[in-house]
Amino acid sequence: MRVPVLGSAAGICLLAATAVPGSAQAVDSATTAARARVWLPPLASLVVPGSGQLITGRDRGLVYIAAEVFLLSRYIQLLHDGHHGSDRYRELAFNVAQRGFATTRRDTVFEYYETLERFDASGVYDRNPTGAFTPEDNPNTYNGTVWLLARRTFWPDPAHPPAPGTTPYLEAINFYQLHAIGPNYQWSWQGSPLELEEYRATIRGSDDAFRSAQNQLGLLLANHLASAIDALISSRLSAGLRRPANLETTYLGRRGAFVSISVAF
Repeated sequence: MRVPVLGSAAGICLLAATAVPGSAQAVDSATTAARARVWLPPLASLVVPGSGQLITGRDRGLVYIAAEVFLLSRYIQLLHDGHHGSDRYRELAFNVAQRGFATTRRDTVFEYYETLERFDASGVYDRNPTGAFTPEDNPNTYNGTVWLLARRTFWPDPAHPPAPGTTPYLEAINFYQLHAIGPNYQWSWQGSPLELEEYRATIRGSDDAFRSAQNQLGLLLANHLASAIDALISSRLSAGLRRPANLETTYLGRRGAFVSISVAF
């Protein structure tokens, strides 16, 4: 009678040995699926704000979507305004300030256009084009200001030039040639005060629009992160408590904000 008993014990052991791996695989599959359900909403919200909340049946996802649409449309509008203003002030610079100096429109860095609003004229580059190089000396022009700075920087006495060919003289000339406005980019607003005022207003408006557009990008990123964090916390709370849980943020304007968590019982 011992043989059947031993055989039964061996069979039970064999049955247990074959059953345990299957159970472990089932547990692993269930754990993997649970983790996937927890991480799906925040990942979806990170890509499209509000989508993670809608996946889990939370209506506040519509708030994130509405914020995304508003911020994105505002960003596009600001970019359009910035580019429109940029085209306008470049057109004024060529048609008014550079008229008589340049026959072909040449675009360049933004700092050049900023300089146009600070100085009425660039001044000439070389006051003696047929002889020895002679910088502009009118301090009311941009080039005259550059030459004055060069003299103050490299000459012992800005009012008395050193002998041509000496080191201080050559260093001042090199500084001027590096920073002065050349013949192809000279300008003058003389006789066009209204156009100059429009130019200044337009370049400031364009710069403000581009700066505001960058701020909108920051708000867009914040909306993505807020929606993803909201979805992650709500999903982990629901998974940990095994009950529906919501994380809600209420903004009170200047008075601040508060976060509330609700759990269904």
